[in-house]
Amino acid sequence: MDEIKSTAEIMDWLSVGLNHFLPAQVTPNLSKFALSGHSRGGKTAFAVALKKFGYSSNLKISTLIGIDPVDGTGKGKQTPPPVLAYHPNSFDLDKTPILVIGSGLGETTRNPLFPPCAPPGVNHREFFRECQGPAWHFVAKDYGHLDMLDDDTKGIRGKSSYCLCKNGEERRPMRRFVGGLVVSFLKAYLEGDDRELVKIKDGCHEDVPVEIQEFEVIM
Repeated sequence: MDEIKSTAEIMDWLSVGLNHFLPAQVTPNLSKFALSGHSRGGKTAFAVALKKFGYSSNLKISTLIGIDPVDGTGKGKQTPPPVLAYHPNSFDLDKTPILVIGSGLGETTRNPLFPPCAPPGVNHREFFRECQGPAWHFVAKDYGHLDMLDDDTKGIRGKSSYCLCKNGEERRPMRRFVGGLVVSFLKAYLEGDDRELVKIKDGCHEDVPVEIQEFEVIM
């Protein structure tokens, strides 16, 4: 709940505080605002957008992006407040365009001591199932829940990112995929140029660095 509250407060701050930290010749266009989060951050982004947990912002969200979002350790074991309602198309976000990116290995355990990092029933598939259109869902095959991080992640938490989750052979392809897909999605819905997004959808983009395991769209 603290993360939902902080996110809403930061969004409200942008219209009054962001200008003080930008060069004089730069003016932010807050009419094109994208909210994104990874893992529990993805859950937080959806929670703020849904505006039903006591904290919300007056700033309109133009696009919502969940990068391997997770709502707990399993169905019935959601972290409070639970975001997933287990009703198809129940996320009423006033036709906000949504992108959900999933990891093919997120549901796989790395070893018997740890649960999967993106367990079935609380991961990207359920988030997408509860979306209304327009919503896009891509799953990268052979990459794990933390493979969009930097190669060198420092500290105990950083080192543990290689130990807790099932990972792919290297992270760079997943980083490139997530970055390229997010940019293509934003160009499509914030700038009206969907050429790159359609190429990725149709499997025609020669620069896609991963194999797309699954793709779904709700229009």
